[in-house]
Amino acid sequence: MRRLGGRVLAGVLALSLGSCSTTTQRAAIAPSVAAPAPEQPRIFVAAANPLAVETGLATLRRGGSAIDAAISMQAMLALVEPQSSSVAGGSFMTYLDAATGKITVYDGREEAPAGADPGMFLGPDGKPMPFAQAVLSGRATGVPGVLKMLALAHDEHGKLLWKDLFGDATKTATDGFIVSPRLAHMIHGDFTENSAPDVKRYFSKPDGTLLNAGDRLINLPYADFLRRLAAQGTDALYTGPTAAKLIARTHDGPLPGTMTLADLAAYHPVEHEAICRPYRVYQVCVPPPPSSGAALLELFGILQHTDIATRGPNDPQAWFEFAEASRLMYADRNRYFGDPKFVSVPVQGLLDPAYIAGRAKLIGANAAVPPPEAGHPAGAQMAGLDHTIDPTGTSHIIIRDAAGNVVSMTTTVESIFGTGRMVDGFFLNNQLTDFDFAPKDAQGRPVANAVAPGKRPRSSMVPLIMLDKDGHFAGALGSAGGSAILAYVGKSMVGAVDWHLPMQDAIALPNLIAMGPYFFGEVDKFPPDVVSALAARGISLRPGQGEDSGIQGVIVRDGRFDGGYDPRREGRAITETVAAH
Repeated sequence: MRRLGGRVLAGVLALSLGSCSTTTQRAAIAPSVAAPAPEQPRIFVAAANPLAVETGLATLRRGGSAIDAAISMQAMLALVEPQSSSVAGGSFMTYLDAATGKITVYDGREEAPAGADPGMFLGPDGKPMPFAQAVLSGRATGVPGVLKMLALAHDEHGKLLWKDLFGDATKTATDGFIVSPRLAHMIHGDFTENSAPDVKRYFSKPDGTLLNAGDRLINLPYADFLRRLAAQGTDALYTGPTAAKLIARTHDGPLPGTMTLADLAAYHPVEHEAICRPYRVYQVCVPPPPSSGAALLELFGILQHTDIATRGPNDPQAWFEFAEASRLMYADRNRYFGDPKFVSVPVQGLLDPAYIAGRAKLIGANAAVPPPEAGHPAGAQMAGLDHTIDPTGTSHIIIRDAAGNVVSMTTTVESIFGTGRMVDGFFLNNQLTDFDFAPKDAQGRPVANAVAPGKRPRSSMVPLIMLDKDGHFAGALGSAGGSAILAYVGKSMVGAVDWHLPMQDAIALPNLIAMGPYFFGEVDKFPPDVVSALAARGISLRPGQGEDSGIQGVIVRDGRFDGGYDPRREGRAITETVAAH
C-alpha cells in the first residue's frame, strides 16, 4: 500500500467524535454561510441529490466515518439518480486521513474483461462503429469496481458495520421516492439509452406512459439486492444470482459482450499515492492515471503563468486565458493519458515547471491560436491521436466527518442510464465506451486509450483535496460532466481561489469548455459583452449538451467551511455541528 506521507493535522482537523452524537446546529451552505467555530466538531456533506445528502448526514450522526457515509450515499444515488450512478459502476475516491495527514486514492475504475478485443468497437468495414450502437451493446459494460473499492476503504477506515449502511436506501427503494424534475427530464429526454427496453419498462406507469416529476417510483428488486448486499458484502454483486444475471445481460444481443464470472472474481480495486502540486497558496492532490488528475494540475500550472488572478468573472480576457490554457491541457491529456499498466503516461514531464512554462508561452495576447498540438514532455512516447467520446453520466460527493477525515469521490455509470440494461433494479455501466474505438490512428500509431483485456479506460474524474501550507485540510472539489469535468473543476477553482468568490458563486459561474477547435459554453449565462469580446478574440461560444456540470465544492476560509453545490442539478451542501457524548 502506498500513500502520501503528511503531518498529523492540528486545529480544525484535530477533532474527534465518539460513537454517539447528537446534532446541536445545522446550516445549509449557501453563498458565504458561516459554519460554527473551528474548535467545535463539525460534519459536512455535499452531493447532487438531497436524499443522498440526508443519508450521508444520518450516517455521520450515528458516529459513522466519512467512508461509511460514502457507502450509504452510493447506495442511495444509484436509486434516486440512476442517470448518473450505479452500484455496478466505477469510481475514484481521494481520501484524507485526519489522524495521520495521509492522502490515499482509491481506484475503483471498471476494467475490460479478459475477452475484450482491441477491435471490439469497430464495424465490419474496420471503422469505429457509431457511438449510439456501441453504448447499448453488451460489450460496452466493464467489470464494475465501485463496491469493491468502497469495501476496501471500509475495511481500513469504516466505523459502523457494513450491514448497517444500507437501511436508508433500502427503505427508500421499498417505499418509493418522488421523481425529481431532473430525473423526469432524463426520462423524457431524447437520449439514445431511452430507447432501451429496460429503460422504458422501468420508467413507465401501468398505463404505458412515462413517469413525470412528482410521481412515486418504487424499486423492490433494488431493495432486495441491498438487503443481500448488507448481509453478504460485495459477494452479493460479484458472485451468486446477481452476478449470473449481470453476465447473462451483457451476453444478450445486439453485440454481446465477453464478461465472465471469472472476470468479476478477478477484479481488485487499487490504492494509489495521490499526485500533489501547488496552486497559489494550496497543495492540490488528485488521482494518478488512468484518472486525468495530472492534466488538471497541468491546467493549474499553465494558469499560474497568466494574469487571470488579477482579473474577474466579467473580464473577457480572463475567460480567453482560461480557454487557451484549457486547449493546451486537453491536447496533452487526449494524446498521452491511459492506463499506466499498459502505456507510459509522462506525468512528471507534463508537470515539470519548465515544460508548463513553455506551454503557457503558446497563449496569445488576445487572439486564439489554431488548435494546439500535444507537446513533447520528458518521458513521452509517440502516441496516436485520440478520438474518445466521453459521456456524462456521473456524480460527485464530498464528506467530512467529525474526526476531520475527508472523502472527495466521483462515481459514474458512464452515459445516462449506462447501457440502458438493468439487473436487480440497477443499471449496468457502459464504461468500455470510454476507450478510443480505434486502436490506432490514421498514421498507424497506437492510441494510448485503446481497448485491451484487463485495461482500465482513461477517466476524466478528478476528485481533488486541497491542503494549506501547514498540511491542513483546505478544501475539496469534483464534478460530473465527462471530458468537460476538467474545465468545470478548473473554472470553480479559479472562481473560489483567484477571484475570491464564495464557493457557491464560483460553482455557478458560466461553464466554458475549450478543446481543439471547439468552444462550448453556457452562452446565455455570460454577459453579452463578454461573449462578443471572446468572439472578437477568435472564441465563438456555442451551447453544449448532455448533463452539463455537477460540481460540489468546499473551501476552508478562516477556519470556516464555505461550501457549494451545482445549481444545474438538485444538490445540497450542508454542515452540522455535533457534540460527542
